[in-house]
Parts: sequence; C-alpha cells; structure tokens
Amino acid sequence: MSEYAIFQTGGKQYRVKTGDIIKVEKLDATDTVEFDQVLMVGERVGTPFVDGARVTAQVVEQKRGDKILVFKKKRRQNYRRTAGHRQYITVLKITEIKG
Repeated sequence: MSEYAIFQTGGKQYRVKTGDIIKVEKLDATDTVEFDQVLMVGERVGTPFVDGARVTAQVVEQKRGDKILVFKKKRRQNYRRTAGHRQYITVLKITEIKG
C-alpha cells in the first residue's frame, strides 16, 4: 500500500509519499526536518490537521531555483523595466509518514 500525506509549509501544500523528492521554500535545517501540519494521511482527513500525524524528511541540499524574469512596460511612455528573481529553495527527501 502506497500511503500518502498532504502537509503544508511555506504557505503551500504538498502531496507526498515515502521516497519522494520535493522542493519547498527555504527552511533553516541542515539534516532532517519534521512537519506536524499534516492535513491528510491516506483516507484520514484532519480538521484542519490530523492529530499525531508527522511527515519526516531529510534535507538533500539548499540551493536557489531557476531565474524568473519580471518585465514591466507602459505603452507609449518609453517605460521598460526588467528585473530577475531567484528563490531560495530546500530539496527534501521524504523518509517517513506517521499517521
């Protein structure tokens, strides 16, 4: 049985199974991290969180994501601005789902 969980971190929700590798917003962690804001484990749905549920993950690396270009323009005003942004991300490998 491939049990999955839905948890939230950084204002976003992620659906994961054991062994998945995901990218989340930067976390201040170096080895392992544990999430307790679990919204759903298998068929159990929380209100809003499942009591006693935990998702444990191992930090694979800390890096920056791809560059996103932001372009602003006002037509017929000779106004053009270009800016770039690279988000800091943490790559995680899901090791355990406790539900």
